[in-house]
Amino acid sequence: MRNTDIILSILVPAQAENAARKAATALRTTGETTVYVDCNAVSPATAETLGALITGVGSRYVSASIIGPPPKRKGTTRFYASGADVKAFEALTDYGLDICSIGSELGQAKGIKMAYGALTKGIAAIATELLVAAQRMGLYQALIDELTGSQAMLLQRIEWTLLRMPTKSRRWVGEMEEIAATFDAVGLTARIYQGADDMYRFSGRRP
Repeated sequence: MRNTDIILSILVPAQAENAARKAATALRTTGETTVYVDCNAVSPATAETLGALITGVGSRYVSASIIGPPPKRKGTTRFYASGADVKAFEALTDYGLDICSIGSELGQAKGIKMAYGALTKGIAAIATELLVAAQRMGLYQALIDELTGSQAMLLQRIEWTLLRMPTKSRRWVGEMEEIAATFDAVGLTARIYQGADDMYRFSGRRP
């Protein structure tokens, strides 16, 4: 941790807390301080937990989330950030990151990712289930024909998403768990995204 001004944590959601604990231990051991930016797809409640770990050893914590693909060209990938120390992260705009400060509460940057992922990855989970069901009922082509005529734009989006989904589905399991926890915390049902979790476990099974 010596001579480290800022750390960006970008992992599968299930490893976010483990990484923060290891960083906190290293900071405590070395007596160093840093700015720790957690960019993982975790719930606002998890962000609070991670923040306590990092600030507990005297460092600064920024809650962030990433919306968009791996950055290949300008304007496609946004980093949403929130918390008291966002400005320390915003310095990276000088190095090409598109950073949007969304508020002073740690959970806000995570909340927008949870809501966005609930839409995009939720649709993919629903589409996977209904297409598999149609196949098992011997109705796959009939359903595709109907969607082609009545829901062409939606079908195009589904096809684009599902072609790319299988290689990512195993790491989306953890994100569905975090989305379920987020919605439960605001008084909404968690069951929709527990079901999406099931579908990504199904999709990610090795043949």
